[in-house]
Amino acid sequence: MARVAVENSLSQIRKMLCDNGYDVVDLGNWQQVVDAIVITGQDVNVLGDQNKTITGAPIINAEGMTAAEVFHAVHERLSPTDHH
Repeated sequence: MARVAVENSLSQIRKMLCDNGYDVVDLGNWQQVVDAIVITGQDVNVLGDQNKTITGAPIINAEGMTAAEVFHAVHERLSPTDHH
C-alpha cells in the first residue's frame, strides 16, 4: 500500500486517498518513509528542496485543484506506467 503524507488542512483529499486504499500520514511526520507528499502552495517554501531530496517522494501541490484532481495526480505518479 502506498503511503502519502498530506497536509492537515486537506481533509477532503485525505479522505479520498484513504477511501481508495492509500495509507495517509500527517505531513511533517518524517520518521516514516512516504511515496508521495501533498501540500498546498503556501507550504512549498516550508518544505524546501531539501526534504524532497531526503524522501525522494514526488511533491504534489494541491493549490487550485479539486480532491479528485489531486487523487488522480497521486495515482498517476505512484502507479506503474501502463500504456495499453
